[in-house]
Amino acid sequence: QEVPEEKFTLPLGKAKVVQEGTHITVVAFGAIIRECQRAIAMAQEKGISVELIDLRSIYPIDRETIRDSVRKTGRMMVVAEAHQSFSVGSELIAIANEEAFLYLEAPPRRVMGFDTIVPLAQGEKYYMISPDRIFYEIEKSIKF
Repeated sequence: QEVPEEKFTLPLGKAKVVQEGTHITVVAFGAIIRECQRAIAMAQEKGISVELIDLRSIYPIDRETIRDSVRKTGRMMVVAEAHQSFSVGSELIAIANEEAFLYLEAPPRRVMGFDTIVPLAQGEKYYMISPDRIFYEIEKSIKF
């Protein structure tokens, strides 16, 4: 997404639906959005329709947008560069479970950093989240 050159503000607590979809909701924020868009292009080639939500702020979280999207698609995946345990991703999945549980067709999934320090350069490519890793988890959720 492009950042405007002039001054601008974003409403706190209001997520943006970057792309409409019907099979799975992907919730992300920050730089990882671009990797999600690459994975979504891969999914589209396989006939999978992905709704992408950019949180834009992690507190307050836009529960309504997340709830409505998960109820529509029946699936949810969180993509974030943070550690998986005790994270924003965990909170987002709690929202899906609390507000859209009866609509879920598959367990919510997380594609996040591993619960370890970021490795040195030699191991970085295995640690970082790639479009392939995101796409793999999208497919896994669809096939559940």
